Amino acid sequence: MCLILLAMLVLTPSAFAQWELLNDESTLNFVSVKNSKVGEIHYFKKLSGVIEKNGAVSINIDLSSVETNIPIRNDRMKTILFEIADFADAKITGTVNVDDVSSLAVGGTYSDSIKLTLSLHGVSQDLNSDVQVTKLTQQSVLVTTLRPILINAEDFNLADGIEKLRSVAGLSTISTAVPVTYSLVFKK
Repeated sequence: MCLILLAMLVLTPSAFAQWELLNDESTLNFVSVKNSKVGEIHYFKKLSGVIEKNGAVSINIDLSSVETNIPIRNDRMKTILFEIADFADAKITGTVNVDDVSSLAVGGTYSDSIKLTLSLHGVSQDLNSDVQVTKLTQQSVLVTTLRPILINAEDFNLADGIEKLRSVAGLSTISTAVPVTYSLVFKK
């Protein structure tokens, strides 16, 4: 009994706190390829999320925050591709082992393959993501993709939207295979 009380005194409440995603320090990027040879990197400006005490991960992507560096293309992607009037956001859920994160020394890293569920455009699909976790400070961690995740637009009912974008822009092709990478910072 004394050992349990001692352990409770030694462990600070922050050891069991949830981790909050820091939007300004995080990125989620995707690449579009048009006319079979021109690749462009895009990203979302508004991300939010948490890692709960039990390791449950929940990330929200505000699809209206898409940034392509061309305002008319931003608008077209919002309305034609993502259809934000009906599908305002995408969600990523999964589970991580919080004990692995807690046991890291500051500056330490480990790699893992985690199963995620992406809910996008009314469809949910399971994906695997190879990640590297780095403990930046006692209160913050960085989670990055080791390899891009390939999202097939057809799996999320987005192929028709890509075809409409292709037609509006007068392009010969836009790939429906979309590489995605992320770098996410969480803080207690």
